[in-house]
Amino acid sequence: QVPLVESGGGLVQAGGSLRLSCAASGRTFSNYVMGWFRQAPGKEREFVAARPRSGLNTYYADSVKGRFTISRDNAKNTVYLQMNSLKPEDTAVYYCAAGNPSTTYIYTGRAYDYWGQGTQVTVSS
Repeated sequence: QVPLVESGGGLVQAGGSLRLSCAASGRTFSNYVMGWFRQAPGKEREFVAARPRSGLNTYYADSVKGRFTISRDNAKNTVYLQMNSLKPEDTAVYYCAAGNPSTTYIYTGRAYDYWGQGTQVTVSS
């Protein structure tokens, strides 16, 4: 088990910024690929960003490229999602996930084993 707890959501105006954090318990945090997904009302969950265990590779949905940045601090067992230039269409519940998906499936929620409870992000126009 890898308990995950997200924080940092809230209400922000369009063009603003938020930083989400996801704290993981356990000594095996560094072994997992960490991802962020989101789900807006009435829509399916969608991939946002992911960062593998080590190295500099990062993966982003086209809709957030250039605006969002995923980073991780293995010493603190924490992964972050810095969100800039927020748009109303970014409004959703954001979920942190941990797993060991291959590169092919890194965009796929079913490939992740552990999930946080979610944090609401609301962007007003």
